[in-house]
Amino acid sequence: MNPDITAPPRVCLVAITKHGSAQAATLARQLPQASLCVAAKFAEATRGLSNPVQAYEGAFKDQIGSLFQAFDQIVFFVSLGAVVRLIAPHLKSKDEDPGVLVVDDAGQFVIPVLSGHVGGANAMAETVAALLGATAVLTTASDVGKTIPVDILGRELGWQVEAPKLNITRVSAAVVNEEPVAVVQEAGSPHWWTRPTPLPPNIHRHTRLEDVDLARYRAVLWITHRPVDDTLWQTLHERLVVYRPPAGQPADASTASTPTAAGA
Repeated sequence: MNPDITAPPRVCLVAITKHGSAQAATLARQLPQASLCVAAKFAEATRGLSNPVQAYEGAFKDQIGSLFQAFDQIVFFVSLGAVVRLIAPHLKSKDEDPGVLVVDDAGQFVIPVLSGHVGGANAMAETVAALLGATAVLTTASDVGKTIPVDILGRELGWQVEAPKLNITRVSAAVVNEEPVAVVQEAGSPHWWTRPTPLPPNIHRHTRLEDVDLARYRAVLWITHRPVDDTLWQTLHERLVVYRPPAGQPADASTASTPTAAGA
């Protein structure tokens, strides 16, 4: 997966059947930057496209390793079960694996299979579904519940997440389980909530960490440029995730001194 989160994702549309190749070609016309990988005997479906096309010969399973290396998001026009078996030997971690999606042969459903958040498969599924007139089938709890995706909050704004993986897991659980969560924004763009629905009622916004009664909340999302001292990490234990917006990004509130753990 491309480590540059600001670069456009490298996308490949993959098909192994006649109908799948036709569906991939239809989508490719609307995604001119996407590449295609199709069985050579069905490559005629891609004639006239400006997209890069790889027409493979031989066993399809032999293509998976190179696809995982070369692309950030892979859209398979292949059955879900087959894709699961094909990609299983190549999986590493959510931070390294590409976003993987499956589209059925009739182009009715788009299903994110792997790396829905970090790899962008969920967002891509909604894009593909809109282009094909299909239904995106999302199963990630934060997307289904229309709440904060803790692991990628502010990514489109260039924010960096600063927290142990266990913290991200624990805080994500608090968010999707509708426990009280404080979002403390002292820096960065205020336009991080991009869903059309209101912010869920368990999410409470603040502008300074010093004003937050930390004991009231099961988790704290702190958007700041300030350093975080060890005492605060220890006091909040697995309840804190910090986000670092780019320097110079418009802020909601002024910063203050490094906070202590008072009120935790």
